Amino acid sequence: MFEIESKSQDEITIITKKTTIKFDISNATIDAGLSVGKITGPGEFEIGDAAIRGIATESGKTIYDVEVGGVHVGIIGGIEENLDDIVADILCTSSVRAIREIEPKLIVSMGNVDGMVSDLKLSARTEKKLKIKNLDSLPTTKEVVVLN
Repeated sequence: MFEIESKSQDEITIITKKTTIKFDISNATIDAGLSVGKITGPGEFEIGDAAIRGIATESGKTIYDVEVGGVHVGIIGGIEENLDDIVADILCTSSVRAIREIEPKLIVSMGNVDGMVSDLKLSARTEKKLKIKNLDSLPTTKEVVVLN
């Protein structure tokens, strides 16, 4: 089980039993309170019970594929490059194009939710935190969640 929360449209925090990991898309950093400081840019990392793959895009930005307990979380913000490199059950984004290409089960909005839900013809629900038990606990139809 893990939780996802967001304090701003550029940040996603994943909270597991062992650690808290904050992803800042605008600065391409991962902050998990490690002694080495923040992790910047692409690469593969294991932090607690999360396996993280930072993927470099053509424009030099970084997108993330995070696997926790068999659930893949894609954290891309508004970036629309290298989408073929992401496989996500949950996608944290503001890009309708990315949602259509990746086809996640659950979408965490990181931007203009009104435009997103109208383009996708979906409704959105608001939560403080998103609690994920396992892959089977994800919705069977596509949903949009706004975290605040």
